[in-house]
Amino acid sequence: MKAISKSTKLAHVLYDIRGPIMARAKQMEDEGQKLIKLNIGNLAAFGFDAPEEVQLDMIRNLPNSAGYSDSKGIFAARKAIMHYTQSQGVQGVTLEDIYLGNGASDLIAMATNALLDDGDELLLPAPDYPLWTAVASLSGGRPVHYLCDESKGWIPDLDDIRARITPRTKGIVVINPNNPTGAVYPDHVLRELVAIAREHGLVLLADEVYDKVLYDDVRHTALASLSTDVVTLTFNSLSKSYRACGYRAGWMVVSGDKASARDYIEGLDMLANMKLCANVPGQWAIQTALGGYQSINDLVAEGGRLRQQRDLAYELITAIPGVTCVKPQAALYMFPRLDPEIYPIRDDRQFFLELLEATRVMLVQGTGFNWPSPDHFRIVFLPHESDLREAIGRVAKFLGEYRDRQEAKTRMAGIA
Repeated sequence: MKAISKSTKLAHVLYDIRGPIMARAKQMEDEGQKLIKLNIGNLAAFGFDAPEEVQLDMIRNLPNSAGYSDSKGIFAARKAIMHYTQSQGVQGVTLEDIYLGNGASDLIAMATNALLDDGDELLLPAPDYPLWTAVASLSGGRPVHYLCDESKGWIPDLDDIRARITPRTKGIVVINPNNPTGAVYPDHVLRELVAIAREHGLVLLADEVYDKVLYDDVRHTALASLSTDVVTLTFNSLSKSYRACGYRAGWMVVSGDKASARDYIEGLDMLANMKLCANVPGQWAIQTALGGYQSINDLVAEGGRLRQQRDLAYELITAIPGVTCVKPQAALYMFPRLDPEIYPIRDDRQFFLELLEATRVMLVQGTGFNWPSPDHFRIVFLPHESDLREAIGRVAKFLGEYRDRQEAKTRMAGIA
């Protein structure tokens, strides 16, 4: 029979959070091996349950969930999102500017499909959340990565952004708080990003899924609150702040000069209508989540579980020789650096595959987040303290053995 090949559109698509290392991990589990998975921010798997009132509200509304909702979402959820957006200082948002989807990822794909023609460019951070790069490619666009500066706390390099803008550039993606670095961008940087978008007529796409997962009294500013003219799409969801990844309940808010974006908004409406609606049971959870007790504040405060585990992971990781890390201000991850002089890694995917097989700890290599050099990795600090200590201890042992092998090679080369 004739071989059936995958679409060439997938040639430049990368999602190593669930990529080849994940496939090997599944094989190992099928063999009966027990793994510690530090590759994905799946909170429920580590005992972070969705708030009980959110669960109950969804359950009680299941009888009302059998039919399609409005293509943009149910009224109660959109109204709650509108009020939340207004509380962030964003002006001019109405119910019609709010779209509900099956998680933020669903709406990110919709927004890029509506925005990009073949060959159009979308500016994305490096490192990035790889879904953004993937959907830009699948939309026919060209992802162009601007650098975030590790020496300055992973803040976007504004000069690098300016240098990468061309006549084909359509928008700038801003992931703040950032995944995978945990950085929170200061207001003066956000204002500069708005100014760049204004100067070049670009759309801002603001991924703010971790806007409540903040540590050390750090404050987050909604990008859309900093202008009334620059067209800004803001993405958020219940997945992280409300520990409800599987509910698949996310939203997108359009703000700024919507008159200038009328044609683009027609495209968004068209794609929303084609999907019929988002998962209705998850939609019913949104109003209660946004309006209820914000239990995330307890988890990120001093003494809270997320705060304690971030501090522990940072302490253990940075105690490993040759490993440095910018301490995350937000989110569920950190993005440590392996000193290339000590760890001369050429293929970081292969390196972390070997680490998985040797330690039964699953991590994601830095190039999986479109970082250009094989010298970083992302670690999730969600496991309980005992598991976190065990996992990082195994990683430290593996890296120690690697250093020993490198030192032996150096000595042998000196003798030769």
